[in-house]
Amino acid sequence: MANPLFAFPSFLYFVANRVATTMASQMMMVAVGWQMYELTGNAYDLGLVGLCQFAPSLALILVVGHVADRYDRRRIMAICLGLQMVVTAVLVWGTLAGWVSREAILIASICLGVIKAFQMPTQQAIAPLLVPGTLLPRALALSSAGAQTATIIGPAIGGFVYVAGAHAVYGICGVLFIVAAVLILMVRFDHAPAPRERVSMQTLLAGLTFIWNRKEVLGAVSLDLFAVLLGGATALLPIFAKDILHVDAWGMGLLRSAPAVGALLMSVYLSARPIERSVGKVMFGAVAAYGVATIVFGLSTSFWLSFAALLASGMFDMVSVVIRQSLVQLQTPNEIRGRVNAVNSIFIGASNQLGEFESGMTAGWFGAVGSVVLGGVGTLIIVGSWMRLFPALTRRQQLTDH
Repeated sequence: MANPLFAFPSFLYFVANRVATTMASQMMMVAVGWQMYELTGNAYDLGLVGLCQFAPSLALILVVGHVADRYDRRRIMAICLGLQMVVTAVLVWGTLAGWVSREAILIASICLGVIKAFQMPTQQAIAPLLVPGTLLPRALALSSAGAQTATIIGPAIGGFVYVAGAHAVYGICGVLFIVAAVLILMVRFDHAPAPRERVSMQTLLAGLTFIWNRKEVLGAVSLDLFAVLLGGATALLPIFAKDILHVDAWGMGLLRSAPAVGALLMSVYLSARPIERSVGKVMFGAVAAYGVATIVFGLSTSFWLSFAALLASGMFDMVSVVIRQSLVQLQTPNEIRGRVNAVNSIFIGASNQLGEFESGMTAGWFGAVGSVVLGGVGTLIIVGSWMRLFPALTRRQQLTDH
């Protein structure tokens, strides 16, 4: 039987856009991380890259949601992708000319952080407009499958192409951003901007208020925030690859791809067999398993065991992602979806970019292995605490309220 999502061409264009965007972003992160570590050899600087990408999202949280709710989301996405192409062009120029430095990479990371602050909530707010609500959990799983495919291919290609120089990776990223911009402009939906209400503290804080008043949504997004904030090890992959597992940039690319391999397998499964019962307990169990996989990775000295642990972490994390995104999107009215997703993006960004900063700092204090193991243990503590703090989420049976 054909997948019912194939009957919505705009959704397929959206998925293709996400694949191109994710592949470019993943390739760029491989190049930026490896180039920074070659320049400084300092774990703190790897953490600063993550902080520089996260800080703009926090600073702009009250602005980006209103923009996503009031203007054509396709055009916002296209502008963001065009600006990222400009950043890659500057990095190509700087690498070839020899003036790229630690400071230049941090400035580029800040620029990318500003752009992604607008891109992420806008992208999240588009998907629910392209398919019926009954198909949204499947659509989110399929969209995630496309993104995870790109996350697998992107770092592997980035690590391989890096042999020719960082400028070669940045150049490919620029082309992919252009392709992604064209694809998003091919998406069609009835754009319904929010009423031109007077800007007030109430309208500015609408997204925060919405999430705070829905404790199950608050529990889901904050669980993901703290679990990935503590358990993520992405920023430290250059250290593990070079100093512990003794592999080159290509090996680091494979390690960075491993969580996406697991996430892809799980997202394909969930797109065919969505979670329909005991969603709360399933989510908490998956996050706990993510913490265990993180501990195994931190203690491993075998490349393939490390790869397997990262693969497992990606599988378990995807379960949490699909449940969390479905809860948020299915319960949010379209007129405030941009503002709600702006808040949700802060949680995602904090767990990823700020998590990279946290990993870099703790690695400086306890070493890379100590940082990752402590993070995995912290994730298990968070799971136990959140099951007590949000009992309604633990008892949640279905994604919808019906």
